[in-house]
Amino acid sequence: MFGDMMGMMGKLKETQKKVEATKKKMDTVLIDEKSSDEALSVTITANREIKKIEIADHLLEDKEQLEDYLILTLNKAIKRATSVSEKELSAVAKEGMPNIPGMDSLFK
Repeated sequence: MFGDMMGMMGKLKETQKKVEATKKKMDTVLIDEKSSDEALSVTITANREIKKIEIADHLLEDKEQLEDYLILTLNKAIKRATSVSEKELSAVAKEGMPNIPGMDSLFK
């Protein structure tokens, strides 16, 4: 019994290291998103850090329109980044979990 417990603890520590490594890796995964007319484009990491924003000149003439474009495009990028990050972290966490009946549904 203790051997199983020690093995499980070791596996959990290993999984924790893998999760941390995956979080760092998400800093290098870039998500590009554009407005529907491609007048605005943003690049963010899977950890939701903004890396680049490109704005077409005509958007600079209308503050409200630019704000709307930024909100819509950034929200789409954030949703995609969150999805990518969650999938990666979930896969690592699921891989490291002991086989306990019923736990599979937590990582889907």
